[in-house]
Amino acid sequence: MEFPDITFAARTEPLVLYWPAPGVPSAQLEFASLDEWRRFVEGMALDPLIPSVVRLKFQRALKLHYLAWIDGDLIKAGELVALTALELALNDRYGGQVAGRPKKKLKSGQAPSLTDKPPQRSFAALLKHMVDGDGLTDADIPMIARCGGTAVGQLTGTTKPTLADRRNGLAHGDPFDGLPTSGLIELVRDLIDFAYRDYTKEGRALGIVSHDTLPSVSG
Repeated sequence: MEFPDITFAARTEPLVLYWPAPGVPSAQLEFASLDEWRRFVEGMALDPLIPSVVRLKFQRALKLHYLAWIDGDLIKAGELVALTALELALNDRYGGQVAGRPKKKLKSGQAPSLTDKPPQRSFAALLKHMVDGDGLTDADIPMIARCGGTAVGQLTGTTKPTLADRRNGLAHGDPFDGLPTSGLIELVRDLIDFAYRDYTKEGRALGIVSHDTLPSVSG
């Protein structure tokens, strides 16, 4: 993926993050060079067969993480963008299976109009559906399978804060959420990949290597 062509000033000390590592759900990682940090961030890119509308939004989150080499606070901005990419992906994959709230309040007995905006589905309901409706387990999440720990409770609501809670806190200015959340963008990557697993499998069976190579459709 492409990152901004910026010349970074040399750091006087390594970038340090608490992040999952093989066999260790929360390890201290150090990045002594920009190239090392770039490889780490690039390693969290989405499957190229995932629709570009989702993949490009997620890439914005990765760019913000990359720019955190300048200022670590940018990771928090990247986390919010990553969670919005996840919500977009889940609406795409599960929107027809999760009940939503009509954006326009209907009178008793009134049927929705074809011109009405589609129902609004809560992020929390979409996350819960991944587990209850699509069968997601911790074993299906590569980061968890590799490093240990658990994540499904952050989707179902049994672990607080949930991913929906984190998204709301980031979006609405939680005054107590200042440090990066260990492994969050990597977890989001794994969840998006899971949601599109059948889609990407079908694409590879057809010999497609990237969503960008699909022919455009004009009316």
